[in-house]
Amino acid sequence: MPSGDHRGRSLSRSRTQINIGRALPVLVMILTVLADSLTADAERYDRLLAAAPALAAVTWSVRGTALIGLVAMVVGWVLAADSGEPFYPVILASELALAAVTAVAVWVSRARVRYERTLREVTAIADVVQRVVLRPLPPRLGTVDLHLLYVAAAAKARIGGDFYEAVQVPGAVRLMLGDVQGKGLGAVETASVLLGSFRAAVYDAPDLSALAARLEEGLDRYGAWDPDSDAAERFATVVLLEIPDDGDVARLLSCGHPAPLLQHGDRVRPVEFADPSLPVNLAVLLPAHHRVEEVPFVPGDRLLLFTDGVSETRDRVGTFYPLEERMSRWVAEPGERLPSLLHEDLADYGSGALDDDVAAVLVERRP
Repeated sequence: MPSGDHRGRSLSRSRTQINIGRALPVLVMILTVLADSLTADAERYDRLLAAAPALAAVTWSVRGTALIGLVAMVVGWVLAADSGEPFYPVILASELALAAVTAVAVWVSRARVRYERTLREVTAIADVVQRVVLRPLPPRLGTVDLHLLYVAAAAKARIGGDFYEAVQVPGAVRLMLGDVQGKGLGAVETASVLLGSFRAAVYDAPDLSALAARLEEGLDRYGAWDPDSDAAERFATVVLLEIPDDGDVARLLSCGHPAPLLQHGDRVRPVEFADPSLPVNLAVLLPAHHRVEEVPFVPGDRLLLFTDGVSETRDRVGTFYPLEERMSRWVAEPGERLPSLLHEDLADYGSGALDDDVAAVLVERRP
């Protein structure tokens, strides 16, 4: 995923911070020795050595933290002896205090190591869940290239309430992009139900209208099977796309979803839906009906499908992100660069923070 570049940069920064953190305890001891040797005899700096094991607890292993504490105690002993202080009570008191700090630091380091091990296990599980629920999009299906941007708003999360899927069926490529109301595990549950319904129906549904009806049916059945589930109470906006192999058109159906942007040449415009459907799971409000729109989609054209996490990103004064204007600026950019450009520009526009899940798929008709 393009968002993996962002994760890679974050991982690199984290490793740099860890390396600096590991060097700090040693640096504290070196500076303490230098300060003690270069200043007047009346000054005592050995008390600063307690910072060494305390800092080691943040980044060093349990044994490493204990070793740093023992080295600090030896250094403190030598500095205190060189100062001419009587062994008792000054040196003994300092060593006991340093031993106590080391013991606490070792305990903190052990707790940190356990937490990090648990976090790695949870992260591994989340990666597996993501591969099952939100599989990476193939870069090419049929006559189109696909470029994905996906960022979950929750810190450290891999999956949010936005979802996507693309499948090559006989004679066409079908794609779904959606956004579940709300956030949290309930939104992920609803997204997984809709993805399961799409995958089960996408091959045999005769058209997009039937496919949308199967999404409604799948969520209804899940709610009946588990009426206490939070998923039964949520709705989702969805856009469905079908690109036939033998025609220069794209068929779209919107269930209350933001209109995709169509790029033809240097012109970018939103796809117009004359009669969009209600979001999925709101069909109880009105009789369900699904109207498919057909637009020209020739080789070289692009379609950008996106969730409201993109279009509703605001700047400091509350102005919505000008997506159409940005896409018009990027018409000459290669398709594989657009997700990264969009992600960086969204982060800058939103003052470095994204308040909602972000999903966008650029569909490019190959020449």
